[in-house]
Amino acid sequence: MTTLMRWVRDGLFVILLTLIAPIAAQAAPYAAMVMDMRSGEVLYSKNADTPLHPASLTKMMTLYITFQAIEHGEFSLDSIVTVTKHAASQPPSRLGLRPGQKIAVRYLIRAAAIKSANDAAAALGDYIGGSEEGFAARMNRTARQLGMKSTHFVNANGLTRKGHLSSAHDMTIMGRHLFFDYPQYYNIFSRRSADAKVRTVYSTNRKFLAAYKGADGIKTGYTSASGFNLTASAQRGNKRIIATVFGGTSTAQRNAKMADLLDLGFKRAPNNAPTNRPRIPQYIEPAQSPMLMANLAPKKSPRPDIRPTAPTADSDAISMALAAAVQADQVDESTDIPEDVAEGAQDATADTQDVVVADVGTLGIGAEITASPRPQRNPREIQVADATKALPAEVTKATPLAQAQAHDAAVAAGKASADGSEEPSDVQLASYEPGASDGPKFVQSTQPQPETMELAEAHTLDLDKNGKAPSSFVQSTDPQPETAQMAAAPEKRKSEIILAALTPPAPAPEQKPRVVARVSSSGGRNWGVSLGLFGSRFAAERHMLTTALMESDTLGEALRKVATRKTGYEANFVGMTQDMAQLACARLESRAMDCKVVGP
Repeated sequence: MTTLMRWVRDGLFVILLTLIAPIAAQAAPYAAMVMDMRSGEVLYSKNADTPLHPASLTKMMTLYITFQAIEHGEFSLDSIVTVTKHAASQPPSRLGLRPGQKIAVRYLIRAAAIKSANDAAAALGDYIGGSEEGFAARMNRTARQLGMKSTHFVNANGLTRKGHLSSAHDMTIMGRHLFFDYPQYYNIFSRRSADAKVRTVYSTNRKFLAAYKGADGIKTGYTSASGFNLTASAQRGNKRIIATVFGGTSTAQRNAKMADLLDLGFKRAPNNAPTNRPRIPQYIEPAQSPMLMANLAPKKSPRPDIRPTAPTADSDAISMALAAAVQADQVDESTDIPEDVAEGAQDATADTQDVVVADVGTLGIGAEITASPRPQRNPREIQVADATKALPAEVTKATPLAQAQAHDAAVAAGKASADGSEEPSDVQLASYEPGASDGPKFVQSTQPQPETMELAEAHTLDLDKNGKAPSSFVQSTDPQPETAQMAAAPEKRKSEIILAALTPPAPAPEQKPRVVARVSSSGGRNWGVSLGLFGSRFAAERHMLTTALMESDTLGEALRKVATRKTGYEANFVGMTQDMAQLACARLESRAMDCKVVGP
């Protein structure tokens, strides 16, 4: 290559560099905002309201909407997302998702928040919004509710698109809402690494988190159009500062500028400031959601139409009703039940399982019978309401035992069931209250009971020639001799026998409270859990304190210990049993927090 050619080449390079440099500088303008996290007071502002390219700071809104959807039951951390072709085709940074791949929401959150994976953020957007456009509409609606006046989103990951803009002020507001509205998830922005199922992901902000004292989040961003962006938060003593910088020229320059902004904030912020939480935006249920198809399934079948009332019944109608109850025993269990009948059975009350005969006269019956669903197999009882009308007036004034005998005699005299066989002759007393206006009630059993037969033989009430009970007879509520005799030597009863006591049962003795003492022992408490590595001892201790308050049920008795490692400071809870450690980790992982069980 001749000297002339080298001069031409170098000259062209200088000319090209001269043309490109202003364009690059213009493509990444500088903007900054510093705010007191506690009160929301602006401590420093530079071009803070200028609409610029936010890059991956956009993912803060994607994650905010994800947390909001989980909170309101649209899906859960363990819901499975099917990756769309659109999400899988996103350029780096990437988790490496494939079209059709199935992955839990919790892993997409970790990848989007820690690694800033574009495919993971797009997968969340497609899953929640149904499409990129649908999710962008929800992002913009939420941005307006948060007061982000210079923001308009087009996609879920922040890749440069026409009209996709935000400002340093709006992204500072976004970070503050994440901190206050979803503190249970905020710790994910301080992690150095996490398991995202496909692979272990490492934080894009780990250098700044390790270098700046008190830093604990939250999100980085970079495209050629935006430059190096960062929203960061740090706490020192009672002060907590949040700041945003746009247009950094490199990672190192951006981090240095952020350190200067945070130092400025700590210098200007008062030691004690009121905590003014931002207003949580009103939740608007989306028209379409991942759970839409499940919600379309009917929770309850329509109630069937009311069945027509049966015509006024006579004695033959009542015989047919009683016969239906008896014939139910012969129904094959394999018979198909119509759908409307099955639904009606669920809405029916327990009294529809028995045949109820109302307002029974002596022989001529002028009552009205309401048709009931098909009787259950092998009905045990037939309830007879207002039974005093079926017996002579003289008998209703006698004792329950005399009434039972008189009823047996009346049945034996000529009343038969619908199938031609005589009805059971025994009537078993269910309850009796002296002086009740509606008279005694009877429950008819299909088999004679030994107790009833014994009482009938031994204690028959003598009636006069007119069939009336002696006027001197008085029903007593005190325990009767036969009751005492039966209580002294009870016989083993069948499971279907019901014998009511004539006296109220004695109250059950009050149980004394049992005092259970926890055994205090250190035996087996050589297990623990590790919460991961942190850049400073202070950060590890603070994270353990926050975690202990969050999971006091499982970590309340554990000891907090910071172990110094070559790569950082490891936060550990020790002095636990194996079961306690495993339970603690399971609960922490359900909150999308890193946790590892450490054994002896």
